[in-house]
Amino acid sequence: MKALTWQGKRDVSVEEVPDPQILEPTDAIVKITSTAICGSDLHLYEIFGPFIDPGDVLGHEPMGVVVEVGSGVTNLAVGDRVVVPFNISCGHCFMCRRGLQSQCETTQVREYGSGAALFGYTKLYGQVPGGQAEYLRVPLADYNHIKVGTDLPDDRYLFLSDIVPTAWQGVQYANVPDGGTLAVMGLGPVGQFVSRIGVHLGYRVLAVEPVAERRAMAERHGVQTLDLTDSVVDELRDLTEGRGADGVVDAVGMEAHGNGGIKFAQDAIGLLPDALAQKLMDTAGLDRLAAMHASIDVVRRGGTVSLSGVYAGEADVLPMKTMFDQQLTLRMGQCNVKRWIDDLLPLVEDPADPLGVMDLVTHHAPLEDAPGLYETFQKKEDGCIKVVLRP
Repeated sequence: MKALTWQGKRDVSVEEVPDPQILEPTDAIVKITSTAICGSDLHLYEIFGPFIDPGDVLGHEPMGVVVEVGSGVTNLAVGDRVVVPFNISCGHCFMCRRGLQSQCETTQVREYGSGAALFGYTKLYGQVPGGQAEYLRVPLADYNHIKVGTDLPDDRYLFLSDIVPTAWQGVQYANVPDGGTLAVMGLGPVGQFVSRIGVHLGYRVLAVEPVAERRAMAERHGVQTLDLTDSVVDELRDLTEGRGADGVVDAVGMEAHGNGGIKFAQDAIGLLPDALAQKLMDTAGLDRLAAMHASIDVVRRGGTVSLSGVYAGEADVLPMKTMFDQQLTLRMGQCNVKRWIDDLLPLVEDPADPLGVMDLVTHHAPLEDAPGLYETFQKKEDGCIKVVLRP
């Protein structure tokens, strides 16, 4: 089959790789009909090379049709149309029963002290072949699927794999009171949905984003946007009676604009031999924290900062005095996809499309175009906000 593979920093290519096979009775094979490029994929493209091997298949936002099931699968049949959550969980362990599927004790990657395994996402998360491919092996398939109808187009459902539940969890964690104010840092795909979910829940939503096309998209959905300027924190405070927002979602993460010194260090570590680079990233890794610091600056006293953007540094310095003095709550973590599906499936199937799932994709393309679109997405060129590939 054809699949998008990692070959090196900023180097991905579509290659012929072996078709996936049923390896365990609980596996299923899904023929992929749509698969998206996620902002998290750009971390693999840019930073996480020491934890990836050339030829690894990328991608963790897929959906398609079941073409084969193992002998132990009882909840799926050939022909079922499914979305595949990005985290791989069992549904019955201590963590899964508590709605913490991203911490599943059955698939935790204990070698690296990590949570549940993920599709297409480095040795840190199991090095499981991903979904930017013609076919995907789905482990623990009875639980690791979201069965959907056949009448609506893929774009209605695809983002249940990751970014819609990630955004929903980010907003839930932000703990905004009824009628309160939610600030959003970044209007990439997750930030777009965070903002729309905030509007849907009746919050006043203020979002910060440097790219004009992304601000314009959010404004179509009732979001008040601000450019990323040196005075943006003051502007946000002025808009909230000087107090700051009730809750803030950082939808940017570790590759935020700013702090060229840390970017230089990230790049330098990536040039080291993998064994040494892995050790440094595991013990002394640093993130660019501009978005997090801005979030802390703009949340009101007693408010909550919710991190949806990915962070991976082990030596990050946080302003603990400020956070303690302001009595802030900080919540974060990989999304527990299956926890939120009962809330979200009716919204994406609603004919009114209240979350605007049909107004996100800027680029539909065949799988063969993926390498160029990774670059376009990373550089935010050609108005690129979300890419969906058709294998």
